[in-house]
Amino acid sequence: MNKPITAEFIDALESNASSFGVELSGAGISQLASYYELLLRWNPRLHLVAPCSPPEFATRHILESLLLVAHLPNNARVVDVGSGAGLPMLPCLIARSDLHATLIESSPKKTVFLREAVKHLKLDERATVIAKRFEDMAPVKADAITCRALDRFSEMLPRLIEWSPPRSSLFLFGGDSLLMKVTATGLHFESVHVPCSDRRRLMILRKPAARERLPD
Repeated sequence: MNKPITAEFIDALESNASSFGVELSGAGISQLASYYELLLRWNPRLHLVAPCSPPEFATRHILESLLLVAHLPNNARVVDVGSGAGLPMLPCLIARSDLHATLIESSPKKTVFLREAVKHLKLDERATVIAKRFEDMAPVKADAITCRALDRFSEMLPRLIEWSPPRSSLFLFGGDSLLMKVTATGLHFESVHVPCSDRRRLMILRKPAARERLPD
């Protein structure tokens, strides 16, 4: 007899968490499962993520997102650009009760999902959803900027760096093409390999203070 989808998802979370350096409480796992069930109901209409198996969603989406947890400072104010399905920040908000986030998403339909997810997961007091393109907004005060999926990501990277507040840290997920663009900025960055993936990385770079000169 096949396991229920949610049980497969939970098993994959529990068996792979240590490979990602992630510790999950029972309550956290339950809340992540609730998020997964909600996304499964909405995904056929909105195409929030590409179809995948429960174990793949657990590793490729949830645990990859949770790599951020170890790098975000206490009580961090985070702005997530191109939130889409709520990745990476919804899992991070579940795992870390001290975090506050602004989720920026240009698709009105996806922001409807994000607002429902924030309400469903009882994250209302720590998460705000904004239905705009980041480049049409004034920079939002933040300690960290995250981005996991953005249209024309490599092309938009210089604009995202310019838009980010001085002294903020940028946390970017991507593969080889994004790595080349990040390297070309001349900014110092750290690259963290994503477990269970051949090419994906978490790239961490710091936006200089306003008085510091960006590399040419």
